[in-house]
Amino acid sequence: MNFSIEIKNLKKKFKDFEAVGGITFNVEKGEVFGLLGPNGAGKTTTIRMITTLMPPTSGEIFVAGYDAKKYGATIRKYIGYVPQALSADSTLTGYENLLFVAKLLRLSKKEREERIDYILNILNLKDAENRLIKEYSGGMIRRLEIGQAIIHRPEVLILDEPTVGLDPVARLNVWKVLETLRKETGLTILITTHYMEEAEAICGRIAIMNSGKIAAMGTPEELKLKTGNPDATLEDVFTFFTKNQLESGGSYRETSQLRKRIQRFS
Repeated sequence: MNFSIEIKNLKKKFKDFEAVGGITFNVEKGEVFGLLGPNGAGKTTTIRMITTLMPPTSGEIFVAGYDAKKYGATIRKYIGYVPQALSADSTLTGYENLLFVAKLLRLSKKEREERIDYILNILNLKDAENRLIKEYSGGMIRRLEIGQAIIHRPEVLILDEPTVGLDPVARLNVWKVLETLRKETGLTILITTHYMEEAEAICGRIAIMNSGKIAAMGTPEELKLKTGNPDATLEDVFTFFTKNQLESGGSYRETSQLRKRIQRFS
């Protein structure tokens, strides 16, 4: 079986604190795989190691078949990353943000224009391409950030809490964009979230993290069966495996402030 991501006994320690404690999982090509867990479970630390932003203490990471210890720079070419922190520049327009990223990636002028036009259309942002980002809604900002992450045609898209702070309609629009991208491009998607409806709507398989460990892994239906409750919801699954209760769209400023608050505790 072909895997886009392979994680083997991955660990991360910060002095005496073990943030990630020896996790193992694979993400198949073209799959949408979800990492769920309460704040502090180790999801963001795991993502930062996979994206080569943080070295692991031990264990192995392979992305697109490349060993992260040896080929970090190569791996970054295969990855698109949407972090929790706001990455769009509020003083630029939607088009200018995409152009800036495309130039950083040294895409040719012809390819830049083709990719920007494709992204604006597929993300339903064409009508807003010349508006400043500070005038965008939270949902529009998130869609643009996804566009920035895929402008170089990565094999893997990694999103860390992509719909945090968005209203239900904006979240649904982001889900639709991700599903369209997966179907049209065969993109592999790894997503962290604590929204159970999000995980059930878009993820084929899910790993539930708690205290740096994987407490359970499988399809939503498989995880429901493991609770022993035939009528279990995914929220019941989350509570069953983590013993935690779930935590229950705004402007650019509101979106930025909310993401910063949440990131401090992730």
